[in-house]
Amino acid sequence: MTFDYDLFVIGAGSGGLAASKRAASYGAKVAIAENDLVGGTCVIRGCVPKKLMVYGSHFPALLDDAAGYGWKVGKPELDWEHFITSIDKEVRRLSQLHISFLEKAGVELIPNRATLVDPHTVEVDGRKVTADKILIAVGGRPVKPDLPGMENGITSNEIFHLKEQPKHIVIIGAGYIGTEFACIMRGLGSEVTQITRGEKILKGFDEDIRTGIEEGMTNHGIRLIKNNVIKAVERVPEGLKLTLSEEDQQPVIADVFLVATGRIPNIDGLGLENAGIDVVSSSVEGPGYKTMSAIAVNEYSQTSQPHIFAVGDVTDRLNLTPVAIGEGRAFADSEFGTNRRVFCHETVPTAIFSTPEAATVGLTEVQAREQLGDAVKIYSTRFRPMYHSLTGKQEKIMMKLVVDSDTDKVLGAHMVGENAAEIIQGVAIAVKMGATKKDFDSTVGIHPSAAEEFVTLR
Repeated sequence: MTFDYDLFVIGAGSGGLAASKRAASYGAKVAIAENDLVGGTCVIRGCVPKKLMVYGSHFPALLDDAAGYGWKVGKPELDWEHFITSIDKEVRRLSQLHISFLEKAGVELIPNRATLVDPHTVEVDGRKVTADKILIAVGGRPVKPDLPGMENGITSNEIFHLKEQPKHIVIIGAGYIGTEFACIMRGLGSEVTQITRGEKILKGFDEDIRTGIEEGMTNHGIRLIKNNVIKAVERVPEGLKLTLSEEDQQPVIADVFLVATGRIPNIDGLGLENAGIDVVSSSVEGPGYKTMSAIAVNEYSQTSQPHIFAVGDVTDRLNLTPVAIGEGRAFADSEFGTNRRVFCHETVPTAIFSTPEAATVGLTEVQAREQLGDAVKIYSTRFRPMYHSLTGKQEKIMMKLVVDSDTDKVLGAHMVGENAAEIIQGVAIAVKMGATKKDFDSTVGIHPSAAEEFVTLR
């Protein structure tokens, strides 16, 4: 059978872009469909604009720190409109850059929504086209719980386009997004209240990371209300009134309410049923949520239809941009190149761009003890960095290695503190290669630096 394309990709986010360009480099005829800006969540409403907001949120503290070093600086004032407009301009520049990369790779971009008609056919731009292989890479989207008043809340999609800076923002959610935006908005000068339904933020991370970030957030003036959920949200003359589940907890009044309780695979309206593609339950859970679905795939990102594949957040495996890119490239290498391989989802480093920042790779202490019991040995330290010797601030850095005492292998590395992501990125290479604690000990540290502590832990 003759097809219009060797590969048709639905979704021009991180995974779809990586896969389409790699497949085209092998000589495949490739088209990619996208009904939004090219770049996906990461470029448009995720990693990139968020990190720019993180940078912006650090300046008040830097100016304050300068006084400890003898600099005389005035009171900082943020031009919110300039800030938001500049970020949006950079996002659009990057989107255009990705379009140019597709053109150079020989990938046809179709700026419309695509849906599946049957196992080899998609409908896009009012026409039906066929493909030998189809890749679904439509990512995920934020979702609100089905609770009273949630229509008054915004999601992480809208926070990048607020017309005015919130005076007081309330955030529900204890994951990456809620925690990062709590720190961003506090750094920018807003009053921040974060509400979590559990006892701690960042479920699934090492306990010392969770504790270290929480302590830092509290010290920076973020109000954390734990073990509560929102019962109702209503508009009142003062703004938005949030009623909480615990009877002894007073309602909270704010002018902006951010819902950051989960993201789900963006599969609605794709026509998966037309192509006979199986789904599985996704990981979003909690009060007000019904069961959500993700596309079921095997280790080669192959769906229940052998010539249809899916990568990235739409599969709800490990929802990180570099993972989507890695899955996309592994798919293209396997199906169009000469290197059939799977993407390894183990020992993937990640960071939380909170204040303080944190990063991690490998097993947490709890995970390691579940697997190895008493064979696990922990090396850790907590100290004030040299930078704050003159600022007078009581900021702390935490570093931790999780080691198998039987083999001396380093199973995990965790850090809370400035530049944690930059430092753990390098440490991740060693952990991925199977380095031992002896390898760390025999490495000469760079002095004076915070990072040297990883090779001097005793």
